[in-house]
Amino acid sequence: MIHTVAVLGAGAIGAYFIAGLSEKLGEDLWVIAEGERAERLSREGIVINGERIPLHVRTPEEAAGADLLLVCVKYGALKGSLPAITQIVRENTIVFSTLNGVDSEEIIGEAIGPQHMVYSLMKIASRRVGNEIRYNPAVTLGVFFGEKDRQESERIAALRALFDGTDVRYHVCEDILQDIWYKYALNISKNIPQAILNCGFGAYTDSEHLAYISDRMREEVVQVAAAKGIDIGDPNNPAGKNTKLAPDVRFSTLQDLDAKRPTEIDMFCGTLTRLGKELGVPTPFNEFAYHAVRVLEEKNAGLVR
Repeated sequence: MIHTVAVLGAGAIGAYFIAGLSEKLGEDLWVIAEGERAERLSREGIVINGERIPLHVRTPEEAAGADLLLVCVKYGALKGSLPAITQIVRENTIVFSTLNGVDSEEIIGEAIGPQHMVYSLMKIASRRVGNEIRYNPAVTLGVFFGEKDRQESERIAALRALFDGTDVRYHVCEDILQDIWYKYALNISKNIPQAILNCGFGAYTDSEHLAYISDRMREEVVQVAAAKGIDIGDPNNPAGKNTKLAPDVRFSTLQDLDAKRPTEIDMFCGTLTRLGKELGVPTPFNEFAYHAVRVLEEKNAGLVR
C-alpha cells in the first residue's frame, strides 16, 4: 500500500497531484523544498483553480523513504534535482517521472536504479496566472502509467488503490513506452511550431502551412521511434491526440517564451535531434526548430536584437 507521497516540483503538474491527493492523504502528502522556498510554500501554500491549499513541506532528508515520489520538475532542473531524488528514494520507493519527453526515466534510473521507475506521462493543459495555477478538471485526462514489461504488478495495484476515490484521473497503459512516444510526437508537433510562430492552437487547422510543418516534425519523431523498435505510426491512436481545446490555447513552450522563461526545447527537439544522429535518422525540421527556439530565448534575454 502507498501511504506517503512526496511531490518534487510544485508547478502545473505537481499542482494537479497536490489538488487531487490533499484530501485523501492530508499530512502524508509532502511537497519537497528547502531554504527560502520551503519557508514560502509553508507560509503561503499554493493556489489552484482559485483555491488556496496548505502544504506540508519537507526537505529531501525528511522525506526519505516515501512510498511514492512524483518528480514534477522542469526538464532543465532535472539533473540538478538528482541529489534530492537520491536522498528521498529508499528500497521500496516507487518513482514517477511526470516530465514530457522520452529520457527522464533513464536519467533518474541511472541515479537511483531503474527498478524504482514506473513509467508515466501526463495529459493536462494548464497555465500559471500570477501565483495561481489553473486547469480545467473536466477535460484533463490526468496521469497514464504502466510497467515496461506490460505486467499488472503489485505496484500498479497499489497505485490504483491510491488514486481511486480522488480527483486524480488515471489510466493504466498496456504499452506505456509506445504511449510515451505517441505523447512525445504530439508535444513536438503541436507545442513547438506554435511557439516559433506565436499563434494559438486553432492555427493548426486554419493554416495549411503550419499543418505542413507540424506533420513533418511529427513524422521525424515516428521515424526515430521506429529505429528504436517502437511503432507510433497510427495517426488515429488516442495516445497521440489532444483533447478538445480552445483555438487560443498556448502550450507550455509558448507560455515559457511569453513569460521570458527558459523553455524545455532540449527535452523536445534537442533530444530528438541527438537520437536521430545516434540512430542515423535525419531530423531537419526538428533541428531547425531547436535552433529557432534558442534564438527566441536569446531574444528574450536581450542577447539579440
